[in-house]
Amino acid sequence: MNRMIRAFALPILAATFTCLPALAQDHPDQDRHDQAQSQDRHDNGTYRHHDEWKKGSRIPQEDWNRGEKADYRANHLRRPHEGHEWRQIDGNYVLANRDGTIASVRLAPRNHESSHDQHPQ
Repeated sequence: MNRMIRAFALPILAATFTCLPALAQDHPDQDRHDQAQSQDRHDNGTYRHHDEWKKGSRIPQEDWNRGEKADYRANHLRRPHEGHEWRQIDGNYVLANRDGTIASVRLAPRNHESSHDQHPQ
């Protein structure tokens, strides 16, 4: 009986260990699903530098819409002028008016840094 169990158990174990790497691989459709999800939600936890975001330039509507409205008082930002709004996008605070013209860009604090450590871009 023990011989019979060993005779079947060894090939089953070998097949199991051989198939595990194939089962653990990511599927291409999973990557597309993850990308679609990340586009649908706000992504403010990770800093991303944007050379194109400068005073006087326009921020793309898609980027603006990804951002969350930032409370200037709570985040120690200057009070926005009439028709302007602060948004937190990709780890940056962006101040822009209704047509998307940027008035200011500041680095949002990371890892509980104090607001005094913010550096304008």
